[in-house]
Amino acid sequence: MRVWPLLLLPSLAQAQIPGLTPQSPWSLSGYLKGMTSVTQPKAAPSLTEHLLHQRFDLEYRSQEQWQFNLGMRNRLLYSDALSQPGYSDLIGADPGYWDLSGNWLERDSLLGTSSFDRLYATWQGERWQLRGGRFRINWGMTTVWNPNDLFNAYSIYDFDYEERPGSDALMVSRQLGFASEFNLVFSPDDDPDRHSYALRYLFNVKGWDGQLLAGKSGLDRVVGVGFATDISGAGVRGEISHFDPQQPDPQLSQMASSWVTSLESDYSFAGQSNLLARLALLYISDPLPAPSAAEYLRLPLSARTLSFTELTTYGELGWDLTALTRLVLSASYYDDESVFFGASLSHSLADEWSLLGVVQYFDGSDSSLFGQSPATLWYGQLRWNF
Repeated sequence: MRVWPLLLLPSLAQAQIPGLTPQSPWSLSGYLKGMTSVTQPKAAPSLTEHLLHQRFDLEYRSQEQWQFNLGMRNRLLYSDALSQPGYSDLIGADPGYWDLSGNWLERDSLLGTSSFDRLYATWQGERWQLRGGRFRINWGMTTVWNPNDLFNAYSIYDFDYEERPGSDALMVSRQLGFASEFNLVFSPDDDPDRHSYALRYLFNVKGWDGQLLAGKSGLDRVVGVGFATDISGAGVRGEISHFDPQQPDPQLSQMASSWVTSLESDYSFAGQSNLLARLALLYISDPLPAPSAAEYLRLPLSARTLSFTELTTYGELGWDLTALTRLVLSASYYDDESVFFGASLSHSLADEWSLLGVVQYFDGSDSSLFGQSPATLWYGQLRWNF
């Protein structure tokens, strides 16, 4: 007579009791998005693109001190722009030290591409943390432009990639107390002269969050300061970094020392509409000129090249039209007289389903960067989370 199944009954019954079921070491999440976009230049034919975008994030937590994360995005594009030289190579390019991206389908106007933008392991001690692989290093304290974000700067106009790219790096962190820690990061490059490394000290003093950082970003030596606080109910944040090139950059027409400063404030008004107003300023003492608006909007940015003009302003106003629908209006002004206007309308269809519509308008004076190729971009997106 086999008695071992009877011996397991108590443990099986216990496992079914709510609150006593052990948490699974595995977790899987992601989304599937379908988006159609139309680009309408004033002096050229319109371009249409259909995008099917799938993402999954896998996490494994051991019973000891280890954690493993993997994130992958897969995209299938049907686009008129694929006929442009170099466009498919730009979509499938991987800027990291390891090439974890590539195109697996290229046929006429159809392109399939995949990328691992998260692939890392973490060891967590009582006060020490060690992380290595491809992961996001977010050192920004402001929300619009981040001069302190040396490793993962991004364009404010790219709304479809909320996870943001990761860096191939090794990071050592040491907790010092409440809201206080040290971070040391090394990020390699194929060119040894472009290795990046930096040290950050994060602290809190009387309600003020602050950080000091120093290191090397590409060919630049960098020092920076950032802060965030609350004044009379308004959030106030700022960052400043100084970039000092150590040698000429053959990829750029000019390279000089530059200060990059960002200051912003936002205020949430009481009420059912959840009205939020935000204003941000960006100053670059020696901006690098952009060859064209298309290249500026497509190419990955760095903390040094967040704008192509000396002074840039940004304003945003968002509020809930209903409990399930939110409208956000935004605008940017560059001091070469380029302008940007944006509007987004998001609506929750169900617990895991949402709908998003976005309009982006780029224009300006005839001599401005955006004014030389004005365009309106329309986006419609349906999203399912799992």
